Order: sequence, then structure tokens, then C-alpha cells
Amino acid sequence: IKVFSKYGLSGGSLDKISRAAKSHDRMIYYYFGNKDGLFVAALEEIYRRFNEAEAALELDLNDPVASMRMIIAFILHYYRDHPEFITILNSENLLRGQHISKSITAKEFSTAAIGVIEKTLQIGTQKGLFRANLRSRDIYLMIASLGYFYQSNRFTLTAFLGENLESPTVFAEWEDFVTQSVLRTLLIAN
Repeated sequence: IKVFSKYGLSGGSLDKISRAAKSHDRMIYYYFGNKDGLFVAALEEIYRRFNEAEAALELDLNDPVASMRMIIAFILHYYRDHPEFITILNSENLLRGQHISKSITAKEFSTAAIGVIEKTLQIGTQKGLFRANLRSRDIYLMIASLGYFYQSNRFTLTAFLGENLESPTVFAEWEDFVTQSVLRTLLIAN
């Protein structure tokens, strides 16, 4: 994961990976078949780590608004605090998803991530707080896209906007903006 996040798939040679793992190329071939198989495993592992961290959230589903705030904060902070997640996904997207499509567990990871939002939406709707007929997939994509774009483009946007997007103050402002945007989408206007 460290080598792929630093060098991408093409630059992450088996030699670099073997040295970083204090192993041998032949062990990679034995366990993963080839570098592409290892990259699939790396993708699965970064998603597994994301889901494991998300599963540790202690949501109070009796308060779906607070729960949604926690989910939003989790996703934005996870992307910021785990740059390897963003860089490996960037590499895979440049390759048009050819490796993740070979994963037998990818669908399980998305089901878990969207399931947390689905439960929160259901309770919020039942309590008359959230609009009906919202799709959890759409809310997930909204949060993920706003967080992902910010992190994946923070260096170029810092130069373009003339504002340091890695600054804690600027990040906090963005987090508040994303939270308010998502809640405005969810909440029934009073």
C-alpha cells in the first residue's frame, strides 16, 4: 500500500515492494500471482480498513441528524488522514477500474459503507426529519465526491485558489460547508 500510494501501479515495482516488505519477489508471485493481483489485494485492503474504521463509529440512530453529521465528518477526516486511500484510488481510476472489477469483495465494501447511511436515512425519514425517497447511494456519492475531490486536488486547488486547503481552518470551513449542504438536502424544510 505504501509503495503503490507513493509510486502508483506502474512505478510500484515488485522490487520496491519486496524491499519494503523485507520479502522476495517470488513470495509476491506465490501469494498474489503477479503485481496486478497484489494491486487488487491492496485495493481490497484499503476498502477493508475504511469499512472497519466506519464500523467503529458509535452512532446514536435515535438522533439521525447527529448520526449523519458523524458520518460526514468520518468520511472527510478519513480521506484527509489516509492519503494512501485517495492516491491508490486515483491510480485505479486512471486505469479505468480494471483491477477493482476483478475483486470478489468490492461489492461487500460498498454495501457496508452505504448501509450505514441507509439506516440513518430510514430512521430520519420515520421520525419525519428527512425527506422521503432519498437514495442512500446518492447521499453517499454526495459526501464522498465532495470529500474526495477536495483531497485529491488539494495541491492544485491551493495554487489555483491561492488558499492553503491543508490548513486546519480551511479544512474545518469545508467540512462545515459539506455538512450543511448534505443536511439541506436531507432535512424537511420547517
